[in-house]
Amino acid sequence: MAQRPIREYAAKMMLARNWRDYFPSSLTFPAKFVPVSPESDLKLLSDQYEWLSTEPLVVKPDMVIGKRGKHGLVLLNQDWKGAKKWLEEKRGQEITINNLSGALNHFLIEPFVEIDKEYYLSFSSTDEGTDILFSDRGGVDIEDLLEKGEVAKLTIGILDDIDTIDLENILFSNVELEYRNKLTNLVKSFYKYYLDLHYAFLEINPFVLKENAFIPLDFKCRLDDAADFEAASKWGEIVYPPEFGAKLTPEEEYIKNLDEKSGSSLKFTILNPEGKIWTMVAGGGASVVYTDTIADLGFVDEIANYGEYSGNPSTDETYQYAKTILDLMTRRKNPDGEAKYLIIGGGIANFTDVAKTFTGIIKALEDYRDKLTETPVKIYVRRGGPNYQQGLNQMKQLGQNIGLPIKVFGPETHMTEIVRMALSEQGA
Repeated sequence: MAQRPIREYAAKMMLARNWRDYFPSSLTFPAKFVPVSPESDLKLLSDQYEWLSTEPLVVKPDMVIGKRGKHGLVLLNQDWKGAKKWLEEKRGQEITINNLSGALNHFLIEPFVEIDKEYYLSFSSTDEGTDILFSDRGGVDIEDLLEKGEVAKLTIGILDDIDTIDLENILFSNVELEYRNKLTNLVKSFYKYYLDLHYAFLEINPFVLKENAFIPLDFKCRLDDAADFEAASKWGEIVYPPEFGAKLTPEEEYIKNLDEKSGSSLKFTILNPEGKIWTMVAGGGASVVYTDTIADLGFVDEIANYGEYSGNPSTDETYQYAKTILDLMTRRKNPDGEAKYLIIGGGIANFTDVAKTFTGIIKALEDYRDKLTETPVKIYVRRGGPNYQQGLNQMKQLGQNIGLPIKVFGPETHMTEIVRMALSEQGA
């Protein structure tokens, strides 16, 4: 799986959307927050959200930036006039954090909350199960408490039932008695929510309990993006933001835009444009397996790209995706004259029409026949799933028709065996 961070706004919207299905009716989540994007018209926001003009506010960047408070990037207890002025000053501003530079272009506005007692809670997935951390001293100093081991920890095994575990004595022994039951119900609910929505990490620091309201002041999380097919209805529309400071190449931006307009998944990252080994892999999980296999075989420095196509993309979408990779791959020959390798792989698809997607890939290979021959490029294919035999036969026929070295395998061959075949060749 790939763990992908999402914006705080998206995480809180997801929580609001699913609150009633997971959390006790005695506890409410007053979901009041406003996203500010580069396209947002600040003059119209107070008309859309009347409470902006009546409540004290908090404003902060929403760009997967850690330690915003310590970097002076959180505006506290301001009216709308002050908040709007601050946003006008900060929008588009270039900042540098940990040697990474980028422009501030996404923000989150929320009501300011007076804090009497702040808590810390996190969930993280491990090989053993799920680690739950809790402290009744949440806030900016939580890292010091974590380093000192002063945060309560509980590991719930994969087969364990949280309802049989004494959370009160393990996690909440330092908490006032009147809050223990409420926190126990909250953590049990969050645990089930965490698993059902396929989180890989979730941290709330801090959160506040005011009467019967749960108020998360800062929310950070990562999703298992391989679970999109199962959890998409609960996630809602999710856009994975780029890492702060990351500059997308034109090709990466092109695929990103293609992905955002598609109901399928199209992901692409350039790792080393000079690399010999390029991949065109179907499925997020499979892309991790193929990349790990290449690295395990000692060719990590030769991996040119990382990405995946999945969710039954159309023939044209697959064509555009394949064409982008082939264009990059054939722009330069290897200085030593050795071949490059294109791995077209994947597991056994559940519903992606292999023949349909291969039609798009074949069209791109036909377009780049001359460049693939000149570079030169050797191609290894392995796939299974709906109409895979038709797709594989078309790929074999292509190699014969245009004289490209294409070796084709079906589900009878282990998924990553084509990697070993390719890289065992002399000169790989």
